[in-house]
Amino acid sequence: MQVKIAESWKPILQAEFEKPYFEQLVNFVKKEYQKYTVYPPGGLIFNAFNKCSFEEVKVVIIGQDPYHGTGQANGLCFSVADNIPIPPSLQNIFKEVQDDVGAPIPKTGNLERWAVQGVLLLNAILTVRAKEPGSHQNKGWEIFTDAVIRKISDLKENIVFMLWGKYAQEKGKVIDTNKHFVLKAGHPSPLNRSSNFLGSRHFSQANNYLIAKGFSPIAW
Repeated sequence: MQVKIAESWKPILQAEFEKPYFEQLVNFVKKEYQKYTVYPPGGLIFNAFNKCSFEEVKVVIIGQDPYHGTGQANGLCFSVADNIPIPPSLQNIFKEVQDDVGAPIPKTGNLERWAVQGVLLLNAILTVRAKEPGSHQNKGWEIFTDAVIRKISDLKENIVFMLWGKYAQEKGKVIDTNKHFVLKAGHPSPLNRSSNFLGSRHFSQANNYLIAKGFSPIAW
């Protein structure tokens, strides 16, 4: 398994890479890629950590597992590769961005432009078998990403965490709310009928907080 990450993540995550559960996870993932079609492409599994270095993290958005359709997943939560139709959840995200901060809805669903500004787009599970959502649950990824969230919470200050839906909010329980700004709303999926995501104004709230703490805002 290719672990392509920004240099600053390596000392932060090295202890996790050396734990027995991670070795078992690597073995599982390697076999899955050999036997099945698995997303994202191997070189993009850790794309979130490659595009957004540890020292640059300002915002963390937590997703669940990668898109499982052909060519969609690019290693960033809610993001799809260029020239791929924008999924419904991401359409709602872009609609909220437009309503909240006035940014036009982009033609591509590739969120690398957010990642390079300091937005860690972290899925709880980093791989998935094609057309089988949740197929790589409970194999070790959740342990790893819990550790990532905990490291960010412990070692950094004034990070904005966006927790959309019950799953993300459950993972966010390890965040020190005295040091960080935690925003919660329903999941942006249009299937979530009880969602209060639209109208949550998370993007302007995040930028206002970052500016107040002396950081540059995100160009959403």
